[in-house]
Amino acid sequence: MLSSLPPDALFSWITNAVAAFMQSPVNDLGMPGGPESGFDPPLLGCAAGDDSIWESYKEAVGPYHWTPAEAFALAYPDDPARPSELSVISWVLPQTKLTREDHRKASKLPAEVRMPSERWSRNRVLAEPRVNAVLLRHMQELLRESGVQAVAPTQLEAWSGMPSERFVFSSTWSERHAAHAAGLGTFGLSDGLITPAGKAMRTGAVVLRAKLPPTPRPYTKHQEYCLFHTSDVCGKCIERCPVGALSPRGHDKKLCKEFLDRTTPYLKEHWGLDGYACGLCQVGVPCEARIPAAPHG
Repeated sequence: MLSSLPPDALFSWITNAVAAFMQSPVNDLGMPGGPESGFDPPLLGCAAGDDSIWESYKEAVGPYHWTPAEAFALAYPDDPARPSELSVISWVLPQTKLTREDHRKASKLPAEVRMPSERWSRNRVLAEPRVNAVLLRHMQELLRESGVQAVAPTQLEAWSGMPSERFVFSSTWSERHAAHAAGLGTFGLSDGLITPAGKAMRTGAVVLRAKLPPTPRPYTKHQEYCLFHTSDVCGKCIERCPVGALSPRGHDKKLCKEFLDRTTPYLKEHWGLDGYACGLCQVGVPCEARIPAAPHG
């Protein structure tokens, strides 16, 4: 039983299980020419269920944002856990080099014709639900079958988007905030998470009833990796947005959503995809595939 493993061994087991899943044929972009990986190898981190950062999210995001204990209680109402009994495993699934290259070309087109690339669109519409969401359910069930209670918060029926006076759109559980808590990255001007594999990525998290060694957070501020916020340079993502939803003031989510809605008929007409995509601000920028180096001097 996994519950009998030492904490470090259990974390290694989970890391290997996620890596094995991502090496399987499930990790496919759905390109018409044949199999092609949807994501590069994953990065994993862990946060303690009683870390004070979870309560801080109720202030930073909204009072409706779940703590790990609240999400766990929704899955196990008859057997709730103390925060100190829980850990949160978070992963980052980096976009592939091919996907980033295609999307980088699209991000440099004139604003009036700028639309997401095919690979990026297929990643958003096909790989996100068929790979990342399946991985969430796979790890939840694999842990349960191995004797560890677990829940993927975004897969709960109660999970939902939430209106926010401060942020316009938010949710009851944010995967990016979970990754931030697990030492995997900080936020940028466009609200994307800048990770060691860059900002062009997807992320997911599972809450489990086990004490695992937390991953150190090598940052103290939530925007520490963003050059614009820390050094007043860059702002390259502003240039990438075709509708001016990014500015030195931040991210206008209403303008952003209006453009996302406009991409839906484009994706349908060009590639037969039912959904939306964008992410043009996540490529052609210093944080596309790495944590950008601070300027010298």
